[in-house]
Amino acid sequence: MVQPSRRKFVSAALVGLTAKAGRPITGLFLDDGLPVGHHLGDRGRSGAPEIRVPVVIVGGGIAGLSAAWRLLKKGFRDFVLLELHAEAGGNSRSGENGISRYPLAAHYVPLPNREAALVRELFEEFGAIEDGKYNERYLCFAPQERLFLHGRWQEGLEPEIAATARDREQYQRFNDLMQQFRATGQFTIPVEVGARPSGLDRISIDAWLDQQKFDSPYLRWYVDYACRDDYGARAADISAWAGIHYFASREHGDKGPLTWTEGNGWIVRQLMNRVGSHVRGNSPVYAIRRDGTRFRVSTGAADYNTDVVIFAAPTFLAPHVVEDAPPAHSFVYSPWLTAILTLDRLPRERETEPAWDNVIYDSPALGYVVATHMSLRTRIDRLLTNPFIGVISTNPHIRILPPTRYPYRIYYTVQADDVVILHIRHTARSAPNDFSP
Repeated sequence: MVQPSRRKFVSAALVGLTAKAGRPITGLFLDDGLPVGHHLGDRGRSGAPEIRVPVVIVGGGIAGLSAAWRLLKKGFRDFVLLELHAEAGGNSRSGENGISRYPLAAHYVPLPNREAALVRELFEEFGAIEDGKYNERYLCFAPQERLFLHGRWQEGLEPEIAATARDREQYQRFNDLMQQFRATGQFTIPVEVGARPSGLDRISIDAWLDQQKFDSPYLRWYVDYACRDDYGARAADISAWAGIHYFASREHGDKGPLTWTEGNGWIVRQLMNRVGSHVRGNSPVYAIRRDGTRFRVSTGAADYNTDVVIFAAPTFLAPHVVEDAPPAHSFVYSPWLTAILTLDRLPRERETEPAWDNVIYDSPALGYVVATHMSLRTRIDRLLTNPFIGVISTNPHIRILPPTRYPYRIYYTVQADDVVILHIRHTARSAPNDFSP
């Protein structure tokens, strides 16, 4: 197998990003970690100043920030968090331009089950859960998902267009089996709450589908898509246990996921508001060594002498950074390539309006997420491109852009070339269908 050079890879990745006519499409790559990676072997510079601190957290992704949040919750404040990049957040970071905030990678959280007590505690503190109920502003607005199949869009990701009675029977049988697995209590988040040794770990989810005589090409695609979406690998390379966990770990009929315009960057902002004073950006850790009964954490700019190290960086880095750490043979990482595109206007839609998650059947890509889907401004913009999208109320002159679990209902009229918005009401309040101005 020929390995392309980085230059060739970048060139190939940019194919299609240059307009054939009109203004060129410009862009850039984020987080080129090569310079820092090349210095991992240096093990830090000698002569760096020493800083004594009881606890050092290595890594400022969600894991490291959550560890810092938990320490503060317990009343412990004498610690630092060392982060490679200038900004913390890891793959949950976000960006912002003149249009909106947007996620750089991780962009949602499935509704935490009852077993995820700490996640629920965190979301209660952040206001995503209020009085035991999820804040409607943070539940994904409808339409949530759609699939492009056989030349047109359908709502939902389970293929329905051209599905036969045999396909639907297999959908139902598959869902029934997932419900049975869910009822065992062994497919939970966090995993350690319910997981037990299982023979499902010794076969792939692809082989398990064969065993269960699932041969619907639509169902097989759907399971394979789920594996690529969550694990970055095909169904033939994912264990049956992990594949089943994707479906069985979620509560049946939940209203999730939780998401925000900036994706999980919203969670990062909430955490940074609380622990930011403890975060040291631009502090790549080159070495973690024993120093008597303590540890020495070297960043090049400083040596931290500490009692405890919480290693919250990617596991594959441990053998390169932690003295005498065992090889991480059991961990396999899949690379992700995401692109952020800003459009001049919303595309015209025929069958459906854009969903939050938009997937193309049998595509090598996973699809695209519309960051502005969680913005009220987006709904108003859609009225300008498709003013008759709303339904007529009992007042024939007034249309309603109705929510399907969308927290705002817009009452408006269409007058010649104008769209006149009469009222915007949060659906947590009663909203009569015969609204009159």
